[in-house]
Amino acid sequence: MDYPIWQLAMGGGVLMGIVAVTHVIVSHFAIGGGLVLAVTETLAVRRNDGAMRDLAYRGSLVLILISTVFGAISGVGIWVVAGLISPGAISALIHNYVWGWAIEWTFFVVEIAAALIYYATWNKISKRAHVAIIWIYFVAAWLSLFIINGIITFMLTPGKWLVTHEFWDGFFNPTSWPSLVLRTGIGMMMATAFLVFPALKMSAEQRPRIVRYLGLWLLAGVVISALGYFWWEGALPPEAQVLFLGTDPALAALASTRTFLLVALAASLVLGGFFLLLLPKTTRLVPAVLIAVAAFAFFGGYERLREGARKPFLIHDYMFSNGLRVDEIETLNQDGILSKARWAGYPVMGADLKEADQVSVGRAVFRAECASCHTLDGYLSIRKLLPEDPSLSLAVLELMSFQADDFMALEPGQKIDKASLSYPFMPPFVGTEEEMEALVEYLISIAPANAGEAAAVPGNDLDGVELAQKGTSR
Repeated sequence: MDYPIWQLAMGGGVLMGIVAVTHVIVSHFAIGGGLVLAVTETLAVRRNDGAMRDLAYRGSLVLILISTVFGAISGVGIWVVAGLISPGAISALIHNYVWGWAIEWTFFVVEIAAALIYYATWNKISKRAHVAIIWIYFVAAWLSLFIINGIITFMLTPGKWLVTHEFWDGFFNPTSWPSLVLRTGIGMMMATAFLVFPALKMSAEQRPRIVRYLGLWLLAGVVISALGYFWWEGALPPEAQVLFLGTDPALAALASTRTFLLVALAASLVLGGFFLLLLPKTTRLVPAVLIAVAAFAFFGGYERLREGARKPFLIHDYMFSNGLRVDEIETLNQDGILSKARWAGYPVMGADLKEADQVSVGRAVFRAECASCHTLDGYLSIRKLLPEDPSLSLAVLELMSFQADDFMALEPGQKIDKASLSYPFMPPFVGTEEEMEALVEYLISIAPANAGEAAAVPGNDLDGVELAQKGTSR
């Protein structure tokens, strides 16, 4: 709430998803590819296997071009986009894990330097020294993953950190180890998905054996990923599981994402097993593309599920998706949300909201509380989500304000049963009654023209059950 949020017609979350998913695909290839190349060249040197060493050489060029160029640029892009659309969360991560990030950046520098030296020294230094360089690269890359994984999983399952605020309590949280296993397996899958393409350019005599060798890596990656995923899923707290698990998940779209990622994982196994292991001679461009698409789809589906399982939080039980902290609710219900979000566009210092233009005040409240997720007419258009009868808008906000009372009752570290909430995927409305009424006036002002004549009257006898059903169908 202290920082302005970058508002985009496409939605900040969509842009973040595009940048983040493309980056993590490449970054996990950088990790898994390092492992595959290190093992491959080690075996090649020990066995004097020219074909295996040729794969390592071809793969090193792919690794340099994709991981150190696109990966580094897209990594910067994540920081820029996240800092603009979720400044509060980025601030919290930096303040709590600044030394963790410093360590990760150190590993990243070692990783990049090792990758460049590895590619530049082919046939220029001893084979044993060359192998040592790629192992240094892999260790640095995996340790970089280790650090980032602890920080990212903290956002979903902060664990005892909510009570202690200790670095290690948040870092070694309930999903840190399952996620590390999962991401290590994913790295192996990404390595196969990328390295199959240079393998296809090898001679007809070498190609089948090398393709089958990569198929074994894919099989191992799928198995490790599956074990890590179900371990991760079981480690989630019940309040996150209710969103996408069970016979009646709170978020049907998130449950569909889970089905999608499991189907994609199965497709990776079937396609890889069939083309890479059973029929390596038939593997050409189309099968390689299909295997890569299946692997990318699984990873992308998992990332969407992981992000969605945090709803309505950025940092679970600590900070909502609009940057509001749980411990601020009581104060802001008294002082008003605009007393903190002064960037939202309304000069509240000394102003009497009752005498001010209500639509202008409501627009500022919308920018502070809603615009981090909703646009006017783009992604998650608020105009399209408004009830047919604008007078019902107040009932929507009243239902959301009940959530605020639920969250206010929490003790540090205590969980809330999100399945009992009318809107388990949305932050509660926080602020004064005047701000709530102003927000209603603003919503009415942007409602469809055929519904714009109705007025919101506080205290109307409204059908809240019907509204709750409309809200959860979103």
